[in-house]
Amino acid sequence: MFCKHTLLLAVIAGSLFTAEIYAAVEWNVSLWGKRRAFTENVEKLAELVEKKTNGEFRLKISYGGLSKSRENLDGISIGAFEMAQFCSFYHTEKNPTITVTELPFSRNVSLARIADIYAEVYKHPVVVKDLARWNATLIMPTPLPQYNIVSKSDPLQGLSGFKGLRVRGPGGIMGVLGKLGAVKTGVPFSEVRQAMDSGVIDAASFAPHAHLATKSYKVGKWATTNLNLGSANCPVVVNSDALEALQPAHREALLGSVDEATAYYVDNYINDTTGKYEKELKASGLTLVTFTPEQTEELNELAESVRADWVEKYSKDFDAKALFDFTAGLFAK
Repeated sequence: MFCKHTLLLAVIAGSLFTAEIYAAVEWNVSLWGKRRAFTENVEKLAELVEKKTNGEFRLKISYGGLSKSRENLDGISIGAFEMAQFCSFYHTEKNPTITVTELPFSRNVSLARIADIYAEVYKHPVVVKDLARWNATLIMPTPLPQYNIVSKSDPLQGLSGFKGLRVRGPGGIMGVLGKLGAVKTGVPFSEVRQAMDSGVIDAASFAPHAHLATKSYKVGKWATTNLNLGSANCPVVVNSDALEALQPAHREALLGSVDEATAYYVDNYINDTTGKYEKELKASGLTLVTFTPEQTEELNELAESVRADWVEKYSKDFDAKALFDFTAGLFAK
C-alpha cells in the first residue's frame, strides 16, 4: 500500500512539475518606438494568447529594450528573443524575397486585402527558404496603406519637382521617385522629425500612423494624397526553433489568433488612424498635392520599369520571376 501511495504521490508531483514548466512559458517580443497603430496587431496577439492559455503562455512585449529596430532579424536568428517585428526595407540584403511586396504595383487596394496578400506571400516556398536562413518564420503581416509624402520644400508644381528632393522612404517608392531625380536618404525612424527640422531630409514617405508618430506635418508645407506607389512590408516573425518547441496547445493559441489580431489591427487603423491623420493635415494647413491622371500614368510607367529591375536584380539569387508573377497576380485580383 505504501508503495502505491508513494507512486501516486510521485505521479502527482511530476504532473505538477510539468504544469509549472508549462505555466512559465514566456516569449520576449522585440518592437521599437512606443505602442501605436503599427503595433496593435502584436498587442492584440499577446492579449489573445494569454487569454486562450489561461496565462500559461505569455508574450512579453518590449519597445526598444531588446534590440535596435534594424537588428531584430539578427536577434531572431540567434534566439536572443522569440518574436519581433521588422521592416524589409531596413535591410533588403537580409530578406530580398519579401521586398517583392514593396514594389509599386500602382493599385489602391484595401488594407484588409493587403493583409491577405502579404500572408499568402509569406507562405511562398521561395520566401520560406529565404527566411529560413535566419531561423525565422513569418507569422503575421502588419498591413500598411499606400504611402504618401509630407515635405517641407516648396509645393510641387509637377513631377519635375522631385528632382533633388531628399526623401526618406522604402525601396519601391524610391525606385520610382529616384527615376525622377529624388534622392533616397536614410535616417532612423526616431530621427525623422529632427532630420526634417535640420534639413538633412526634405521629405518623408510614410503611412498615416508614422506621419502621426513623427508629426512630420508640423514642419511640412505640402503632402501628397494619391501617390499609390506601394507601402512597406513590416512582418511579425518568430524564431523557428522556439515555435517548434511550443507544446501543441500553445502553438495553436498563437497561430490560431493571428487572423483575429490582424482583423483587429485593420479595423483600428481604418477607423482611428487614417481619419486622425487627415484631420491633422487639414488643421496644419498643408497644401494637398493630388496627381492628375496624366501624372499618374507617367508614374505608372516608371513603376513598370522598377518592377522589371527588381526581377532582373534578384534572378541570380532565387526564382524572382516566379515570385513576382505570384505577387502581381495577388494584387491584380
